[in-house]
Amino acid sequence: MPELPEVETVRRTLEPRVLNRAVLEAGSHWSQKFTPAVTATDAKITSLGRRGKFLVFSLHDAREMIVHLGMTGVISFAAPSADLDSPYLRAWWHLEETEDHPSEILLFNDVRRFGRIRVVPAGDYSSIPTLAAAGPEPWDPDLTASSFHRSIQASSRAIKTQLLSQRPIAGVGNIYADEALWAARINPSVRRLGRQRAGDLLIEIRVALEKGLANGGTTLKDYRNADGAEGSNQRSLLAYGRAGLPCSRCQTTLVSGVIDARTTVWCPRCQRR
Repeated sequence: MPELPEVETVRRTLEPRVLNRAVLEAGSHWSQKFTPAVTATDAKITSLGRRGKFLVFSLHDAREMIVHLGMTGVISFAAPSADLDSPYLRAWWHLEETEDHPSEILLFNDVRRFGRIRVVPAGDYSSIPTLAAAGPEPWDPDLTASSFHRSIQASSRAIKTQLLSQRPIAGVGNIYADEALWAARINPSVRRLGRQRAGDLLIEIRVALEKGLANGGTTLKDYRNADGAEGSNQRSLLAYGRAGLPCSRCQTTLVSGVIDARTTVWCPRCQRR
């Protein structure tokens, strides 16, 4: 599933091509997960932001179109004459011609249909519980080692599960959680962290996300940015997906297990409980 680095990379490549353009026409798959896309017709996109793993299209009429890529969602562009009969096309928006851009179609393809689209009053995320409950952004100046520690202490769930919940910090998923926990030498199944270790983990989360951004995201299968390019961060992973391979720090064989239904990789020596 695209995580913060992938969604932010999509946002950065998408923004210059959608900003200040009106939606002339739109269409969608019949599922209610995607039909709200049509309600953006006649609206102008005034800005494109990101909150956690969600893209936030601000519209001129005090609404926002929220797009979640799910596991396999890909946003791309096509000419107005493009065939819209793809079995994986879930939504599309015909963007007006401008001085800088020709008329074109913005496409949202999603093979597994885990993505979703909502159009809501600006800032009203009550219909999107995960977004409404999301914790601070990783680089929020108010997110400190102390506040991060307090958030973790408020739950008795495994630290890996807490990170994936989006509540202590927004935007971290399976890939970057495994990477950060490995870097901080924290076992993913522990349920309590002291303030110092929580601070170490926060640092490593930021490092892992920054590396993912610098590498244009992690492409394991489906992920592409809005220009169609793959990321390269998969070539720099040190924990995620490396079960059975030697730990690059101590050479112990990395192991894999399931924590709250999510496959997790860690080093049994570096990340002892």
